[in-house]
Amino acid sequence: MRFLEKTLRDIMRLIRETVADDAVAARPGLLQGADPRFKLAAIGTLIAAAVAARAPETLVTLWLVAFLAALASKIGARFFLARTVLFIPLFTAFLAVPAIFSVVTPGDELAAFSVGSLRLAITRQGILSGELLTLRALCAVSFSVLLVLTTRRNALLASLRAFRAPRLFVMTMGMTLRYIYLLLDTAEKGFLAVQSRVGSVRGGKDGRRAVGWGAGSLWLKSYRLQGAVYDAMVSRGYSGEPVTLERFRPRARDGILLATAILILAGTLWLNRYSN
Repeated sequence: MRFLEKTLRDIMRLIRETVADDAVAARPGLLQGADPRFKLAAIGTLIAAAVAARAPETLVTLWLVAFLAALASKIGARFFLARTVLFIPLFTAFLAVPAIFSVVTPGDELAAFSVGSLRLAITRQGILSGELLTLRALCAVSFSVLLVLTTRRNALLASLRAFRAPRLFVMTMGMTLRYIYLLLDTAEKGFLAVQSRVGSVRGGKDGRRAVGWGAGSLWLKSYRLQGAVYDAMVSRGYSGEPVTLERFRPRARDGILLATAILILAGTLWLNRYSN
């Protein structure tokens, strides 16, 4: 039970720091002071550059751009790496393993071995394909995390509407972000209630019973809260459009940020001409 509790608390802490916390966005950094609309366009352009890149060296350079931007935005290196390198890119690398074999990607064989009657060979083209897939995922995740961490939630939603994102999509995202706060608070109070009434749970049977009770109770409370959250938002004037007290005022630095991103995309497309 203690192991499960510690795991769930760590998951909730990670969600709070990454999704439901504006502490990083409030710091005085490079990207925090940029107009959210220009920032969204610049990050989208950089992600497009990562998708279009055909050389590992180009993708490594793009990731270094994201890493340096994170440091300039007052985001700790360990904090940033833990949220970009240890999750989706590693999962993508695992999925890319089959691509290195000749049965998926034929090409120049680097090593071969047999598994029973099946002959497998690792190809140079397969390794390059898996490497590109993993690095593209790493760059895309890094730029996306950079955008989320350095932008206040309401400002990010308002920026999406500025680019004509569907109102239903933006409203769903806004409801989800607001509901995360309540869900985290309810889960933490549930664990505290179990500790205060039961203490430490010993034995697999008691542990499973406590976990089942906690999951069922959390689901019921969540089901009741979803209607209450929406009613509370409507009663305060919410109509589907994100509202923020911030006033977007473009400045010269915002234009420089977007122009830099466009130049990086153009340079990536130009370098593709020299990639095999």
